[in-house]
Amino acid sequence: MSTNTMKAVRLHRFGGPEVLRFEDVPVPALNPGEVLVRARAVGVNPPDWYLRDGYTAVPNFKPPVTLPVIPGSDVSGVVTAVAPDVQGLSVGDEVFGMVRFPSFGDSAAYAEYVAAPASDLATKPNGIDHVQAAGAPMAGLTAWQFLVELGHAEPNPFQPVPHSPVPLDGRTVLVNGAAGGVGHFAVQLAKLRGARVIAVASGGHEAFLKEIGADQFIDYTTAQPEEVARDVDVVLDTVGGPATGRFLRTLKRGGALFPVFLGFSDAEEAAERGVTVSMAQVRSNGAQLAQLGRLLDAGKVRVAIDGTFPLAEASRAHERAARGHIRGKIVLTVA
Repeated sequence: MSTNTMKAVRLHRFGGPEVLRFEDVPVPALNPGEVLVRARAVGVNPPDWYLRDGYTAVPNFKPPVTLPVIPGSDVSGVVTAVAPDVQGLSVGDEVFGMVRFPSFGDSAAYAEYVAAPASDLATKPNGIDHVQAAGAPMAGLTAWQFLVELGHAEPNPFQPVPHSPVPLDGRTVLVNGAAGGVGHFAVQLAKLRGARVIAVASGGHEAFLKEIGADQFIDYTTAQPEEVARDVDVVLDTVGGPATGRFLRTLKRGGALFPVFLGFSDAEEAAERGVTVSMAQVRSNGAQLAQLGRLLDAGKVRVAIDGTFPLAEASRAHERAARGHIRGKIVLTVA
């Protein structure tokens, strides 16, 4: 491999995990405002497998994709080059970030080198390693932008008005899918904001979720959460889909239902119950990530790692994701 090429994972056609190919590609060139990051670890997220299979699992969403394409957005690594107009980052700095999301391209994250807008990055916390840092950006920012601060003024693709987080101090927050990537960050952030937290997951995750801040646990395999929880102020449903409307009956009048995924179709019932339903499109934000990084560095928030796989075995990581019941994040390591 020459100094002008690198190893990366690309897909030349859509399909299952087997379409992910580990191959030589050009090292991305830097544009103004960018730095080149030598990746040490790469986070695996749902948009990666949505792209891989041609968005068949996402209703009414078919963005144009030019193949071949490198998937991925979350990276942690070391800065190896800096565009002349970039300030605040230098060669040798350890950084992490969610790169260009919700877009993607040839400088995406499943690669040895990633060209990233400096504004998408934050200094990697000293208190965590690159694997943990790579697991944080998308999941952590999703929880942050839903529950703490939206942090941007971009048009909302899901609804005509911007999403607006609500005060959590003294409120009861239910997190569905609490053991997953977004869910386990949401549990911790809601707790830090002063909420009483109800975590919904399968039974094997109870001890873990209580350890990171859940006050009450509901095992969805033995009880329907909408039949157990009552007088909730906020529901963050990280599972979402058409079934998310069932959580309306858990909420107080004036409460809020935040589905992370598309599919909610019970607007009339929500209006009758006086419940606000709102969604956000997570977007790259280095400044917010720096705030989250300080919490990670202080040990106030932690990243759970379900498992790691070498970059060359990205297909195995996607196979693991397809089996579900993930605790925290799956991460690819880069030699």
